Amino acid sequence: MTGRLHGKVALITGSARGQGACEAALFAREGAEVIVSDVLDDRGEATARSVAGCYVHLDVTSVADWSAAADTVRERFGRLDVLVNNAGIAPARLGRVDELDVEDHLRLFDVNVHGAFYGIRALLPLLRKGRGASIINVSSIDGLTGIGSMASYVASKHALTGLTRSMAIDLGPLGIRVNSLNPGVIDTPLVRSIGEARSARLARTVERQPLARMGRSEEVAALALFLASDEASYCTGSQFTADGGHLAGPYRELPV
Repeated sequence: MTGRLHGKVALITGSARGQGACEAALFAREGAEVIVSDVLDDRGEATARSVAGCYVHLDVTSVADWSAAADTVRERFGRLDVLVNNAGIAPARLGRVDELDVEDHLRLFDVNVHGAFYGIRALLPLLRKGRGASIINVSSIDGLTGIGSMASYVASKHALTGLTRSMAIDLGPLGIRVNSLNPGVIDTPLVRSIGEARSARLARTVERQPLARMGRSEEVAALALFLASDEASYCTGSQFTADGGHLAGPYRELPV
């Protein structure tokens, strides 16, 4: 590899498996010291061992857990260069707004929005000590458009987009960049766990994209690597997509 993150310290939430684990592995190969964090302790510890990093238990909805994670980073490294707010959840069910569950709505905001907010607050003193620090909020293309039957989820991702833009303005003078990474339909354990009916809906969606396939975690990780690296030193407050052309519009063959 090319050492694009040589000497940098990176914390990635939700990195025990899937997209987060892929990011952890790539960051480590590119020279970063990686802190793997998750609520799946056994898997998280295994991922940390595989990337020669360290593991911290972290429920992103817990202010106390974020404080403990900050203490670990401070004691071991003294600074933080990259924070990837990768942890996120999908809605428990789909439906019109009057059919959605209030508890699910609140849980989506707790993980997808408040988790990133708590993390940036807790780690800001360490990010200020970093070398051109980068915060990457992993959102979704659903944070850039509307979609039926998923109002709570879409609202949480739009909120994360707003958080990204506002924090980029606040933290730019401190030399800290804040961007969002907005994947489309990516083949991850989370996507594979959503059930047959919703999987069929996703398959129909993917078939209409210009690139008619699901994305791979490695493709999202490559974009995260760019945003974490000094190559993206003039990028902040922006939304970067990896969506197979989904937002460009559906593919339609012209009539013969």
